Amino acid sequence: MKEGNVPKNKTHSGTKKRFSLTGTGKVKHASAMNVHKFEEKTSARKRRVAIDGILQGADAKRIKKLLGK
Repeated sequence: MKEGNVPKNKTHSGTKKRFSLTGTGKVKHASAMNVHKFEEKTSARKRRVAIDGILQGADAKRIKKLLGK
């Protein structure tokens, strides 16, 4: 390896599947409890968990590092 070259970091495969970045660089994630067993959940609860969330602070910084951003 030549002097001055830094090895590349690989992106985390699990993180790629669970998080995405918005156009402004915020980290977006899906809500939990939104995959199956919808018959036993109320309509209000289903609407509430369908909304994606935005990570804040140190969590967002850590996820961005895993995404290679």
